[in-house]
Amino acid sequence: MTDAIINKSVFFAASRETVWAYLTEKDKLAEWFHPAESDLVENQDYALIRKQDDGSVKKQCWGTVLEMDKPSRLVYTFTIKPLGGAMTTVTWTLKEAHGGTKLSLEHEGIGAAAGEAAMNLLMVLDVGWDKHLASLRSSIA
Repeated sequence: MTDAIINKSVFFAASRETVWAYLTEKDKLAEWFHPAESDLVENQDYALIRKQDDGSVKKQCWGTVLEMDKPSRLVYTFTIKPLGGAMTTVTWTLKEAHGGTKLSLEHEGIGAAAGEAAMNLLMVLDVGWDKHLASLRSSIA
């Protein structure tokens, strides 16, 4: 299942620098995605977390930041519990578009990471990215 790649594109009436901040700064990530332990830093591990009802903290998704070309391109590995530690890759591309920004997402490696459960996980992640991008739109608006 080498063609199991999620692609999304959205437009914002905001600069690339503004959108970049929402992709990389821990406080802004918390507004639309999940709280982060710290700002994203190239060549460092990251974890997005969820606070449990009992006050404990659980990793929601995690990986390593592979590339940061501010404000054009962000690449990181990405895993969640159902992947059992197998890593996928998320690439964000930011381009100027008519006085705003076109943000593109490519999430690849899901088929290889998930094996026979790939289709179910692709559908869950596809819906999840739609939800998170809608939240990002609301946060930046």
